Amino acid sequence: MTRQPHDQFAKEYLEELLTSLGKVETSKDVKSEVREIDVWFVPTASSSSNNSELGLLAKMAATSCLFEL
Repeated sequence: MTRQPHDQFAKEYLEELLTSLGKVETSKDVKSEVREIDVWFVPTASSSSNNSELGLLAKMAATSCLFEL
């Protein structure tokens, strides 16, 4: 559940941008804590197609990562 109006927009925006590069999960529960990750991303092996278009975001998503908005 989002507390800020921009939070849901940002999650959906990142999901749309990163989907072509790999697997994206929004609002993922963290089992070791009572918290939730905003966006969890795992790149696919053939994710180099949109790298130039996404610039810095593509560099950040070069490996598995999480985004806190």
